[in-house]
Amino acid sequence: MEGRGLAADKKNAERLGAHLVFADESGFLLIPTVRKTWAPRGKTPIIRHRYKHDRISVISGLAVSPKGKRLSLYFRFHMENITADDAADFLRQLLRELPGKVIVIWDNATIHKGPAVREVCKSPRLHLEPLPPYAPELNPDEGVWGYAKATLSNGRPDDEWELFDELLRIFYDLSCSQRHLRGFIRQSNLPPFLTNS
Repeated sequence: MEGRGLAADKKNAERLGAHLVFADESGFLLIPTVRKTWAPRGKTPIIRHRYKHDRISVISGLAVSPKGKRLSLYFRFHMENITADDAADFLRQLLRELPGKVIVIWDNATIHKGPAVREVCKSPRLHLEPLPPYAPELNPDEGVWGYAKATLSNGRPDDEWELFDELLRIFYDLSCSQRHLRGFIRQSNLPPFLTNS
């Protein structure tokens, strides 16, 4: 789907009273992401952590209201890798929480296909639209991952529950911030039809 297709989706969404939802998944490991930081000269910062590969997987969707005036963030946490059944549950959540038609724009991942997802797509309110291959820059939800991973960087959660609590705080704060959500739209390579609202 090229920029013209996205613009057409936006126009159709407004005409039909549909929400556009940019969705994606990501994983957060207990092993910290290391970023540059400040320290006194000659005192290299050291991050001590447990070498555990436990993770929390998250599926989220950045929703744009039909007129583009309001942005919302929907998310679900999973202690295992996200499956097609989990993706279908997330679509059901969107249908429960968003009125009218819902257009979900996401990549062509395997978990976005299969019987569970096809079953949810029987709803006349839901339409799925794939992003072009290898085009994460077109998905504003990537900004959510970048922000969350930057906020967690150089941290040291002791276990999955501490990581879960931190992620919950980050995602809750993001869901309350129109400024941040609008920034994720603006930093993507989408055409300006969403950023001018």
